[in-house]
Amino acid sequence: MRLSGLLRYLALIFAMATTWLFIREYINFNMKTFRLPRWMGSAHKNSSQLVKNKCGLSKSCPDNFFAFKIVSGAANVVGPTMCFEDQTIMSPVKNNVGRGLNVVLVDGTTGAVLTQKSFDMYSGDASLLTKFLKEISEDMLVLVASYDDPGTKMNDEIRKLFSNLGSTHAKQLGFRDSWVFLGAQNLKSKSPFEQFLKNNPETNKYDGWPELLELEGCVPRKELTDAGEK
Repeated sequence: MRLSGLLRYLALIFAMATTWLFIREYINFNMKTFRLPRWMGSAHKNSSQLVKNKCGLSKSCPDNFFAFKIVSGAANVVGPTMCFEDQTIMSPVKNNVGRGLNVVLVDGTTGAVLTQKSFDMYSGDASLLTKFLKEISEDMLVLVASYDDPGTKMNDEIRKLFSNLGSTHAKQLGFRDSWVFLGAQNLKSKSPFEQFLKNNPETNKYDGWPELLELEGCVPRKELTDAGEK
C-alpha cells in the first residue's frame, strides 16, 4: 500500500508538471503570434501624446488668430469661465467671478490680458459698467459672460454700448438670461461670436434659469472679421 501510494503521488506530480509546461509554452506562443507590429505600437503611443489645443478647442487656430473659450454661469450655482490663448482668466476656481456680467479686456494685437471685472447687474451700480464700457479703445477685444442675473440693471445706454461693440442680443438681455459674447469697437458688421438664451420657464434647463452657454473660436489679431473670413 505504501508503494502504490507513492507511485500515485509521483504520477500526480508528473501530471501537474507536464500541464504547467504545456500552459507556459502555449502562452509564449500566443504572445509571439499576436504581438503588435512596431508601427502599430508606435501609433498607439503617439495617440496618447496628442497635442492639446489652446483653451481645449476642438481644433487649433491658424497663425495670427487667438484661441478663446467663454462659458457662461450655470444658474446661480457655478460661475462662468473665460479662457484666452490657453490662459484661464476668470473662473470659479480662481474665485474672481461675480453675479451679473463678467468682462475681460484683451489687447487685440498682442493678446495680453489688460483687465477683468465683474459687475453686479441685480443690485449693483450700473453706472460702473457704463463708465467701464466707455473707456474701451479700438485696439481691445471684449469678452463677456453672464452669471445668475445679467439684465435687471440693464439700461438703454449700456445696451447701446454693447451694440457698438458688435452685440446683436444686448438690446434684449433681461432677467436671468444666459449670454456669452466677444466683440470690439467699430466693427464693420455684428460680431459672429455671440450666443444668447432667454429665460423662459417653459424651456429652462434649470429651475428658474436657462442652460449655460459655451462659445469658442479663433479671433484674428487687431480686428474682428466676418465669420466667413475666419
